Amino acid sequence: MHDESFGPREHGGARRDDRPLAILLLGPTAAGKTDSAIALHRRFDAEMISVDSAMVYRGMDIGTAKPSREELAAAPHRLIDIRDPAEVYTAADFRLDALREMKAITACGKTPLLVGGTMMYAKRLVEGVATMPGADPVMREQLRQRGEREGFEALHAELVEVDPQAAAAIHPRNRQRLIRALEVYRLSGVPLSEHWQHQQRENFPWRLLSIALAPAERHVLHARIARRFDAMLAGGFVSEVATLKQRGDLHADLPSMKSVGYRQAWEYLDGACDRGELRERGIAATRQLAKRQLTWLRRWPDLHWVDSCAPDVGERIAKIVRDHGS
Repeated sequence: MHDESFGPREHGGARRDDRPLAILLLGPTAAGKTDSAIALHRRFDAEMISVDSAMVYRGMDIGTAKPSREELAAAPHRLIDIRDPAEVYTAADFRLDALREMKAITACGKTPLLVGGTMMYAKRLVEGVATMPGADPVMREQLRQRGEREGFEALHAELVEVDPQAAAAIHPRNRQRLIRALEVYRLSGVPLSEHWQHQQRENFPWRLLSIALAPAERHVLHARIARRFDAMLAGGFVSEVATLKQRGDLHADLPSMKSVGYRQAWEYLDGACDRGELRERGIAATRQLAKRQLTWLRRWPDLHWVDSCAPDVGERIAKIVRDHGS
């Protein structure tokens, strides 16, 4: 049962912005976003949409820290468990799905509450996506196989020739983005960078309130990350990845299996490291992810920061929503 809801804002008798409100709760991994989002769901007339590139996949529960069955029953999250791990799910796919869900929520008189840590999804949702060719599975597989044979540095060298601007922004080890850039060029004859230059920023249909939730001290976040990864290992994370690996139709270069934690567990199951090294690699990779997420957040416009360790964190978030939602 919610205690507050929002309509168009008024100021001095004049309408300032008649777009419906949408709340975007972002933050690094292990910051406590799920608990805070559930509290907002209960307090306000808000329906939750996951902004997480790994939670979209079925069977990837422990390693994604997916909300429990009890949490999902109490506070349903849209866009969780909507794809098989063998499928590719892009930021463009997310935008289409999220906009559809937001429209449905708003049509019911409720507030969309988007929560997660996949910053590219959030950026593409708000700014729009460039018009470019869709995925070509056959071409992607050909490029992947060539990269395995010749080295992905060879693919990067090709990208330097056809799209130096994109090549400068894509590291040779970022296989997914590298393959996509070459795929776009081969299918359209137009460099990926040129597609983005012609992109038109859209007027977002919602009045967006962006909130960042993170510990004020970095060492606190690091400690949380370590505790959570240890809890995942104790909770059967390796068995979860082993079950996925035994399917036979998944491989380490799929976006799902390249998710932080899953890549390291896959390597462990391949014998590339021992259990102690798995823990070290998993925690280190998660810290790097959190660092990238915080870098994105520092560039996010009109962002309200909240210390997730504050004893009154729920009240702080609620006050921001009240102050900007009406």
